Amino acid sequence: MITNTTTIRLEIEKGIRQKGHSLSSFGKQAGINRGIISGILNGNPPKSISIRQLDLMAEALGHAEGWMYEYYVDECFINEKADWRRIKAFLLRCTEIGRYDCIKEVLDRLMEDLNNTISIFGLAEELYDEGKVQESLPFYECVIENEKHQHSERLAISHYRVFRASIGENTEDNFRAAIRFEPFRDRLPENLILDGLLNLAIIYYTLQNWSIMERFSDELRSVIKTVYAIEEKKLEDTKNYESLDTEKPLVVYYGQSYLIKGAALEHQGKYKEAKTYIEQYMDLSWFKILDDNGKEEVLRLSHFATANMYLIEVLMGNTAVLDDYVNFLDKHPDEILSAMSNILKAANDYNFDIDDLLIKFKDSLDFDNLSENSYSKVAIIISRYINFHYQLAIYLAKKSKYYDAIENLLKSLKLSIKIYNKNKILDIIASIEKAKNLAKPAQLIEYETMLKGVGNNEKIIDFNNLTSELN
Repeated sequence: MITNTTTIRLEIEKGIRQKGHSLSSFGKQAGINRGIISGILNGNPPKSISIRQLDLMAEALGHAEGWMYEYYVDECFINEKADWRRIKAFLLRCTEIGRYDCIKEVLDRLMEDLNNTISIFGLAEELYDEGKVQESLPFYECVIENEKHQHSERLAISHYRVFRASIGENTEDNFRAAIRFEPFRDRLPENLILDGLLNLAIIYYTLQNWSIMERFSDELRSVIKTVYAIEEKKLEDTKNYESLDTEKPLVVYYGQSYLIKGAALEHQGKYKEAKTYIEQYMDLSWFKILDDNGKEEVLRLSHFATANMYLIEVLMGNTAVLDDYVNFLDKHPDEILSAMSNILKAANDYNFDIDDLLIKFKDSLDFDNLSENSYSKVAIIISRYINFHYQLAIYLAKKSKYYDAIENLLKSLKLSIKIYNKNKILDIIASIEKAKNLAKPAQLIEYETMLKGVGNNEKIIDFNNLTSELN
């Protein structure tokens, strides 16, 4: 009976004959000992082939990378028993050249014994630790699909790794990733649950779901307080203290739990309550577990608190702080976009004029001026631009500048489509529909084009389905 392992050997022998090699000359060409080649081709039973040896022979015979890989799977399961050392080497090689068809076939065979999820998880973690995140994902997905202990930590970690790798520009994809991960968050080890909760809160910020964002900030604050108490005691009781292995300094999770809570309250119009949370991260110099990075984060959080205090005052209608706020923005231009979006909201709510600020910060508010390496691919920054143009449209409409107002609604719509923020798309469509009779023909054409996805690679929007949701 001809098997896949027999096929590999027959093809090698055929190639050697066609090249006119003897075993000795072929061994020299491939860099493999003649005796090993003889054992592979003529042994009884034949000597197993390592994936490295197959690659060397393929190269010597003039074949491309991945030659005979589809037949190599049987070589990994000698007498139907998994040879993990050989399997691991093969899987790692397949990740290098993108042979995910072979990876799937091997994993399917391995999952005939579900105990192999332990080894698969170990391989996934090894790849992840080496920075090969995308390469690790098929293995984490395999653990997710086959782990028999639903409360196991490795299942939760696998969900977390896939969740983190899934976060991108598209807010709807991020939402699906969050929903999938959420049930497993409290099964993570403490160093990962902190980061999981922080990223969940950020996703709901971009979705503008303030109540769920607030809930995750509360969870994060509860967990970090417990972790900090444990770490503080370890610091006091241990001579050679080693801090918990977290992606960010502990103080970041502590400060962000208050920052996110304050932001959620602010967006719900609970300004006075938001101020009490801003005060909690204004000065975190008392935090005992601070390395150099942590000290830098304390300064950053203090900077954010100062900016957010100005912001809350403006949103409460206190225009007296505007001059100080503008001086602050002059020194911290990274805050201009977020600040101007909210200053516009306040101007719309309290009917005060900020034309001079729009002129002053014009260059800093141009999406096209963003560098590709910094913000242009970050959903949270794009969300701020969406809100800025939306608020600017309202501001301009109040001044009867309808053409400019519609231009900004179109900019907001275009960016909402870019990250597929469906809720914001619906809001903007509703606003444009109310003002369509004031739009110029070119604006209407652009509007219809964006909705139909004509002439671009963005996600196509079904205008009829979307507008039906408005009724």
